[in-house]
Amino acid sequence: MATETVKKEHPNKIGVREGIGYMLGDGGNLFLLTYVSSYLKVFYTDVLKIPTAKVANLFLFTRLWDAINDPMWGAIVAKKKPNKDGKYRPYLKWLAIPLAISQILCFIDVSSYTTNPLLLLVFAYITYIAFGMLYTGMNVPFGSLASVITDDPDGRTLLSTFRTIGSGVGGAAPALLAPFLIYTTVTAADGSTYNVADGPGMFKFALVMGILSIIFYFACYGMTKERVPSEAEPKVNMKQIYGGMLKSKPFVVLALTGILISGQLQFNSLNQYLYKNYFCDTSLSVMGTIAQYAPLVLMLPFSGKIVKKYGKKEICGVTSFVAAAAAVATFFIKPAPDQAWLFLAMQFVIGFGYSFVSITNWAIVADVIDYQLYKTGIKNESAVYAVYTFCRKLGQTAADYGGLVLLGKVGYEAETMANAGFVDGISEGILTVCTLIPAVTYTLVFILYKFFYPLTKEKLEPVYEYVRQNNENLGA
Repeated sequence: MATETVKKEHPNKIGVREGIGYMLGDGGNLFLLTYVSSYLKVFYTDVLKIPTAKVANLFLFTRLWDAINDPMWGAIVAKKKPNKDGKYRPYLKWLAIPLAISQILCFIDVSSYTTNPLLLLVFAYITYIAFGMLYTGMNVPFGSLASVITDDPDGRTLLSTFRTIGSGVGGAAPALLAPFLIYTTVTAADGSTYNVADGPGMFKFALVMGILSIIFYFACYGMTKERVPSEAEPKVNMKQIYGGMLKSKPFVVLALTGILISGQLQFNSLNQYLYKNYFCDTSLSVMGTIAQYAPLVLMLPFSGKIVKKYGKKEICGVTSFVAAAAAVATFFIKPAPDQAWLFLAMQFVIGFGYSFVSITNWAIVADVIDYQLYKTGIKNESAVYAVYTFCRKLGQTAADYGGLVLLGKVGYEAETMANAGFVDGISEGILTVCTLIPAVTYTLVFILYKFFYPLTKEKLEPVYEYVRQNNENLGA
């Protein structure tokens, strides 16, 4: 008689409700982060009239501070004892309101009260540093939360997929709506029109994003549960933990890809200058967002089965090549000012190639955390996530600082360009900057995933089994 094998259901299996809850948390994150990342530099240069070089230095300094801030938050979270709500969930309710307020403060047009350049710069430093510190305080435990909601590999992919949806919703909202609310239309002497940044409009939009983020954070808190037990008395040796990370090839590659991926996402915010001063149509920002996210939406229904069949590393290596090829092609084609459609079409192809990297990114982070436990026997979700968060901020810094420096090199100055449209020489330089950097970045992401990231589908199987048994022993 044939023996029928019945596959045992994972003890920490999760459903769609948990995925939706986690999705809402990242939606709250991205309401704030996308608006700040995409438009704060425009607010600084075009509303407060702070020179691009000084804005670049501001972003550089704040990231140097993050070298202290991020590991500090990693240690704080790692050493926290779990309570009835868990180890990581409580931060969702503790920091939701302070974080939202800090984002709103960033967009107060203090130039209405003073035109002193030093005071304007001090205001920018204080508010932006406060936002960065609170955002890290929220993001480290939120990211770590995924690894304790479940240790089921399929559940991890579900959470990563839903987090991608959440980031899409949270990221798309400011990207799609802000251009209609934060710019005013100006008519030039020759009858042509172009857009300029509107300070009051930018503040009102920040207020809306802050309120929505609070609602989403509290919904995430209410809809998630920590199933994987955390140590009741955490014994944390940060030196040993960080030393183990540096010796881990998966973590090193993850850190490098994090720098590149986050850097490119941040660098995309410079397209606001491209739409404003090259294509002379800021509403193209909406179409650019659609081109970026539409491929992601199309691939989401199939992502779980494809990843389960082929593996995360394997599928990312193939699809990232598509993104790299499209980005390189865009640089060499250099669409003309009346060929915005061509630029957007290439953005769609890049988005298609990047889609699986985005969908699986957070599941890969969880895999690396599990691999660290497998190799060292040390459970360190928040520490790994804090360092990964810092690496992503390094990428953002390189994008912000380097992008603004490059804009300055091609002639963009707030005093002359804030209220201008297309300017010969300068506008072409903006196009070169906005197409060259993506070509380099996506190519490097492809090389890292294809040739250097070691955690294949086959190599992860013993890791998952070890982690499952370890968690069962911890919860016993």
